[in-house]
Amino acid sequence: MNWRGILRTALNALRRNVMRTMLTTLGIVIGVAAVITMMEIGNGATIAIQRTMASMGANTLVVVPGAASTGGINFGMGSIMTLTPQDADAIIKEVPAIRSVAPIVRARTQLVFANRNYVPTYLYGTTPAFLEVRDWTNLDSGEAFTDHDVLNVNKVCMVGQTIVRQLFGGESPIGKEIRIRNVAFKVIGVLSPKGANMMGMDQDDILLAPWTTIKYRVVASSLSAANQSSTNAANGNEVTSLNQVYPNLQQSLYPAASATEQADTPQPIRFTNVDQILTAAQSAGQIPAAIQEMTSLLRERHHLLTGDENDFSIRDMTEITKAMSSTTELITKLLLCVAMISLIVGGIGIMNIMLVSVTERTREIGLRMAVGAEPADILRQFLTEAIVLCLLGGTMGIVLGRCASYVVTSVLHWPTAASVGAIVVSVVVSAVVGVVFGFYPAWKASRLDPIDALRYE
Repeated sequence: MNWRGILRTALNALRRNVMRTMLTTLGIVIGVAAVITMMEIGNGATIAIQRTMASMGANTLVVVPGAASTGGINFGMGSIMTLTPQDADAIIKEVPAIRSVAPIVRARTQLVFANRNYVPTYLYGTTPAFLEVRDWTNLDSGEAFTDHDVLNVNKVCMVGQTIVRQLFGGESPIGKEIRIRNVAFKVIGVLSPKGANMMGMDQDDILLAPWTTIKYRVVASSLSAANQSSTNAANGNEVTSLNQVYPNLQQSLYPAASATEQADTPQPIRFTNVDQILTAAQSAGQIPAAIQEMTSLLRERHHLLTGDENDFSIRDMTEITKAMSSTTELITKLLLCVAMISLIVGGIGIMNIMLVSVTERTREIGLRMAVGAEPADILRQFLTEAIVLCLLGGTMGIVLGRCASYVVTSVLHWPTAASVGAIVVSVVVSAVVGVVFGFYPAWKASRLDPIDALRYE
């Protein structure tokens, strides 16, 4: 008998008792639905955790300058000025694994508004891309400064929720001016609440402004350990030179060297530097590739030879990302194990029903073998019935599982994500369950003696 005939015979046998067939598949339906639902809930939880980690900076890479050393004394990372805004532009253009780049000029100084003052934890001069790097695109009020503000060295800024409470008493700061080392900045935006980061630091205690404004109008130097607001000039004025007030004004403080002097003692050209470059990888999986590509690019830009050490360092959150990822994977595997138990229970139910079916159809089996059916034909017939039952239950379970995921998302507001892999695995597992748990009843049926089977009452 060919497979088409065997399948037709199996379907006819299953149609004789529709109610028993439906109850038999119920275990597989529940098992597959549990697998689909648990996998989609696990995937949704993983995606939600990854988004949270990304918003907290887990997918960010920080490029910091190298360490300067003099007389055998190493001054630590960031003590040498080697990073430039042009490095940031090159990274976003030439490193495909990076989606956003923001140069940063740090400051540590006092903010003054009316009769209040406050020193924020983070005072960053940067570009609008900083918000994209940190997934901070939604503002609580106002608007973000633009690339035009960066190019024109405009005195505008955005503040976090902590600064709103500490400096403005919780009132809206939009349109108001705060002073940073006697330079008036207009507040144009308030950042949305973000809370503490993975290190417990308050992310809302932050002020963002164009890096050109912070660099040229406020600090004009790299961040030191001391509070820059205490570095006052002797006359009490914070800004001591015209080129700090007007960065485009080329004022020479020293006599220009002659052509002969320049030829005898050439001076290195000083470029505008930044304190660090903040980058965001396309995904957590591309972080290693991004680090490798950025390292090669920056070594080439900084003209480092093969044996030279890097004059920069790239920091990431790999350990924290791995820890969180392993936790979510463990949760998903536990959910899958619970669902697989349901599938096993459903398979045992099918085996029991098939054994009962073999007992009930003993005379039918004897008659078929008496008219020429081989034991292999009987084996294939009952095995096909078991597989059809499992595949039917698997199909119904997939539909039920998808509906359950939708209900979970709609009612409980838990994040879920469709998993094509879970659907494929469920179909394969259903077929395997049919083969494994249907083989013994089918084998038992094929081993019946035709004469004893015909005499069976």
